[in-house]
Amino acid sequence: MANINNLLKDYLDYLEIEKNRSPKTRDNYGRYLRVFINFAKIKTEQDITAEQVRNFRLSLARAKTPEGRNFKKTTQSYYIIALRNFLKYLIKRDFEVLSPDKIELPKVPSRQIGIIEYKDLERLLEGPRGQELRAFRDRAILETLFSTGLRVSELCALNRYFDLDRGEITVRGKGDKLRVVFLSERAKKAIKNYLDKRTDTEEALFISLTKAKNPKVIGRIIPRAVQRLVNYYARKAGIADRITPHQLRHQFATDLLINGADLRSVQELLGHANISTTQIYTHITNKELREVHQAFHARRRK
Repeated sequence: MANINNLLKDYLDYLEIEKNRSPKTRDNYGRYLRVFINFAKIKTEQDITAEQVRNFRLSLARAKTPEGRNFKKTTQSYYIIALRNFLKYLIKRDFEVLSPDKIELPKVPSRQIGIIEYKDLERLLEGPRGQELRAFRDRAILETLFSTGLRVSELCALNRYFDLDRGEITVRGKGDKLRVVFLSERAKKAIKNYLDKRTDTEEALFISLTKAKNPKVIGRIIPRAVQRLVNYYARKAGIADRITPHQLRHQFATDLLINGADLRSVQELLGHANISTTQIYTHITNKELREVHQAFHARRRK
């Protein structure tokens, strides 16, 4: 038997070093597992029993968020996935522990992606107006998000020195994996106009600005600022739904599929490790399939 905290540290080191997981993934797994360890008062690996796991799952199902809502099934599943993977690691190291196969994952409803109408999207993209640096920056951010399907963290990490004429940017995404994303002509024009307006030497492509009339550059923009920016222009465009930077990633993927792109290509452009993640977008194209059916099926029976 071994001290559970030592085993947990070893496992988190293994995730970071051997599995090349990001620091954020390490932190999340550590948080999920510590909640279980503290709840069940686990001292050694032998204390992890089927009964303790059942009690923990019941507590998750009954737990409330600070807003008084039940935990989502997807949130509950994160804790169980982390626990199963921890047990698999312990078995790999020859510890005799509860079999992870005896822990079933919660049944999570199929993920549904909502998209906005294209005319609403165009109003959102055209929202930033004016000749000041902030308007040029915001226009470039919105066009880049829709043109590339970047995650907000990837967008914020971009640097300004790349070949804009080629319209290609190499991005380091989840799991430290590199991929190439492409800029539309509108995105290239928006970025060029924005960079022409800048006089600073900051390395970041997208910068944070003070709220003064003559704003100063205060470093690289952060994800929260991009989220506020997108939400602001969505409301300005009269879009009732809450719009996030990730929504523009959904719009990017859907636009590709509707216009004939194959699923594998969309997977590569989004940087998905598993194509099953990309398949959540396929149901959105059902409207287009309906139009194909109506246009081409049983024409002679009209």
